[in-house]
Amino acid sequence: MTIDQAIRDAKRQKTEMKIGTHSGTFHADEALAVFMLKLLPKYKDSAVVRSRTPDVLEACDIIVDVQGQYDGVKHFDHHQRDFSETFSPSFKTKLSSAGLIYKHFGKEVISSQLDIKHDDSKLGILYKKIYSAMIEAIDGNDNGQSAYPDDIEPAYSTSSITLPGMVAALNPAWNETYDDAYLDSQFEKASKLMGGVFVDLVKYYGKAWLPARDLVKAAIENSKQYDDEGRIVVFDQFVTWKGHLFELEEELKIKGQIYYVIYSDGKGWRVQAVPVDPHSFKSRKPLPEPWRGVRDQALSDLTGIEGGIFVHASGFIGGNQTREGAMLMAQKAVTF
Repeated sequence: MTIDQAIRDAKRQKTEMKIGTHSGTFHADEALAVFMLKLLPKYKDSAVVRSRTPDVLEACDIIVDVQGQYDGVKHFDHHQRDFSETFSPSFKTKLSSAGLIYKHFGKEVISSQLDIKHDDSKLGILYKKIYSAMIEAIDGNDNGQSAYPDDIEPAYSTSSITLPGMVAALNPAWNETYDDAYLDSQFEKASKLMGGVFVDLVKYYGKAWLPARDLVKAAIENSKQYDDEGRIVVFDQFVTWKGHLFELEEELKIKGQIYYVIYSDGKGWRVQAVPVDPHSFKSRKPLPEPWRGVRDQALSDLTGIEGGIFVHASGFIGGNQTREGAMLMAQKAVTF
């Protein structure tokens, strides 16, 4: 065989790879599942075969969201009566085809998008975070598992602005004339929509969220230089810290330890009380009650710390002109 023939054969074999999914109305989960597969070198140039004919589907190399089978190798359907697969024992949401593909190929997808080695510990952190940040919601939506208790009535509808809602809108209307070719072209649009959001999310978590986590972890590890019990954390550059702080406290087994976070807002320095949970307005230890609502020189006179700017009336945040002043405020507050 000549080199040219070998190249032609390799190209022919490459184009012969096929991803199978069901025809007809499409949904967000298989639209994303197919896109994720096509991010992998093995399936990059695969044809997408949409059919309900078993023999046609079985001729494909991998099959998602149809055929009533899940084996983690070729078949990735979740519609079986006895199907109960979740992402891991710590998750309760049943997987859809998107979750199944992500569970088996997610690390490889993330690695290829971010150029992270397969043995890098950061890959496992991103793998779990991206599932909980996006894929789990797609799984829950497709399986009819609400994010809220059934007895909570929504104040307004969000269906048209969610990703599953946007994908649903790409299906033909009930009174619209269409054929399989049109459905296939609309499915391709849906897959690109889901995939574009997914890739952007992966890049955000890999290039912004993860570096922020590293900075927050380093700051927590250095906290005892400011307070013997590690109750004060200092950021010498602004970073999105709140979500990371709670996760890292759990990971480091110091839940509830940190009372105050100090950071610069570009003009001065802030002392912010850590909330009792990421979504609460209640602080673990608000700044002292006598300081609340006091500003400027009156605050400096009251605290004995020069450079006072303010303390919020609720005590959740205060400010000082200098890093040293903010530190003194936090150090006084922890024992007040």
